[in-house]
Amino acid sequence: MTYVAGKIERVRPQQFHETVGLEDWRVLSEGACAYFRAGSLAVGARLVQAISELPDIGAGHPDVDVRYDDVTVRLITLTDDFYGLSERDVELARQISAVARTLNIPADPSAVQTVQVTVAALAGPDVVRFWRALLGYADRANSPEDLIDPQRRGAPFYFQQMDTPRPQRNRMHVDVWVPYDQAEARIAAAIAAGGRLVSDAHAPSHWVLADPEGNEACIGTAGWTGPQPARP
Repeated sequence: MTYVAGKIERVRPQQFHETVGLEDWRVLSEGACAYFRAGSLAVGARLVQAISELPDIGAGHPDVDVRYDDVTVRLITLTDDFYGLSERDVELARQISAVARTLNIPADPSAVQTVQVTVAALAGPDVVRFWRALLGYADRANSPEDLIDPQRRGAPFYFQQMDTPRPQRNRMHVDVWVPYDQAEARIAAAIAAGGRLVSDAHAPSHWVLADPEGNEACIGTAGWTGPQPARP
């Protein structure tokens, strides 16, 4: 991670997307992600080996998910008081993309996504305490309302403070974070599959949808760089 005068040099999602050389990557709720279509486990293993040999890779500690025919890489800077993108992540993303090109392994930015569970709570601290113990999770960078898996494998949990009960609406929903340039297509697909748009008041940050029985879910984006999205 990069420090300036003892502090991390933070990079905003839109700034990340507008940086030349990062076209393979998309910022989601859990950092910057890239998906590489290796085609086989052997080729994917070669990509992981090459990534492991990059200079100072230990300082960047990327999360790498290897499957039979693809490799997903996530970059995020984590400290006791910071959870986000830094200049170190930008440089490491460039290097990883360069390695993948050398190995002729194509990236597919449309294939990344992360999922977050959101719980609306009246007694926030008490509810967070329960879920922290149940899941074995930890607080995210001193946040009183975010829990993350210390192993960085499970979906994060976010706790949304409620002022009054809302018995006619569900109090737990799933947030699906997709690349900013895939949001409209994903929303259209969900609506075509029987869902409905509940609210686009916060687009292009997020849209609220519901399934045929009223269970809500959100589509979220980070670092939108395109024109204002059309209203479904």
